[in-house]
Amino acid sequence: MKVGEIYDLAVSMGMEADPRGLDKVREMLEKEKKKYEEMKEDEKKDFDLESLANPYSDTRILVGEWDREVKRLLVGIDMEVGEVLLADRLSEKGRPVELILSHHPEGKALAALYKVMHLQEDVLAQAGVPINVAEGIMSARIGEVKRTVLPLNHNRAVDAARLLGYALMSVHTPADNLVTSALQKAMDLKKPETVGDVIKVLKEEPEYAEAARLGAGPTVIVGSKERRAGKIMVDMTGGTSGSEDAYGKLAQAGVGTLIVMHMGEKHRKEAEKSHLNVIIAGHMASDSMGMNIFLDRLEANGVEVVPCAGLIRHRRS
Repeated sequence: MKVGEIYDLAVSMGMEADPRGLDKVREMLEKEKKKYEEMKEDEKKDFDLESLANPYSDTRILVGEWDREVKRLLVGIDMEVGEVLLADRLSEKGRPVELILSHHPEGKALAALYKVMHLQEDVLAQAGVPINVAEGIMSARIGEVKRTVLPLNHNRAVDAARLLGYALMSVHTPADNLVTSALQKAMDLKKPETVGDVIKVLKEEPEYAEAARLGAGPTVIVGSKERRAGKIMVDMTGGTSGSEDAYGKLAQAGVGTLIVMHMGEKHRKEAEKSHLNVIIAGHMASDSMGMNIFLDRLEANGVEVVPCAGLIRHRRS
């Protein structure tokens, strides 16, 4: 496969698994095209043309030719300067890679991470929170994340990859959509009764079973295993953690248990006030599951996958 083909596949799989629905995502892209067409010429200079076909600003080819042929790629959750050097070392030892694939965004994909957070507004609305309330809740949080990423040194890994001649790509929200969709379908199908039963369903997935053996498996941080789960919501996409103000609204909308990748202490306390059950499924395990669903498709197309940097590789096909 070529680098561009891998990128296009990631975007299309992410759109198909998007919690907003494929039609809604296509509608958003049409609005983006119309917005671009109405811009003045000087405004178009800084416009990200990729956003006309890719709704995920945290998923980009960061360096390298789109038509570069990829026979082997090095992939992990966080691919930074150390992993770029690891790719170079593998090449020296006779296992050359053409593409470095990161789940967490780097470069301009990291700088634009906050833009994908609007996805969470629609997720909250689907859970029963009025859309005007959802947008109001998320507005301050999106601004906070934007200000947080502004001063970061976004291009360290990108520069290292460029100097050593590697292509580098980030695939973030598409993979998060894949794991969110798969887990929500499993919960809706199996309808676990208690919080403990929810954890059992999670551990049926090999990434979570392996994470449990490593001491980083699914953990109840609000509630207890004996409590009834009620309505279960998998909340693992949309860039990063949303607003702590959302938990009270979700409880009012009838959500009983949240399954998340991670949660800060401030957010945990707010969820506790609303009597929600919260399960931390595990960050690396959840990211790994989403990436694995994507990586299986790459392997089916003849690309060799070399996992590292926290990726728990499991093949489903």
